[in-house]
Amino acid sequence: MKTIILNASPRKNWNTAQLLKSAEKGARDAGNETEYIDIYNLSFTGCHSCLACKVKNGQRCKCFWKDDLTLTFKY
Repeated sequence: MKTIILNASPRKNWNTAQLLKSAEKGARDAGNETEYIDIYNLSFTGCHSCLACKVKNGQRCKCFWKDDLTLTFKY
């Protein structure tokens, strides 16, 4: 099982981060693969309202603009 831990706090080494690092250690000790992500390290913007996701023959509900939130795997 993979455990993804998202830290949305702007303080990367304070209480929230310490709590999440402890949870990550517990998940690893239980045999899980873990990934720790600091949200504030990512570069992303909101919707541009360009409607490129709605064009004919386009991929519906897939944003045209690539940023750090773009999925890099196929499912």
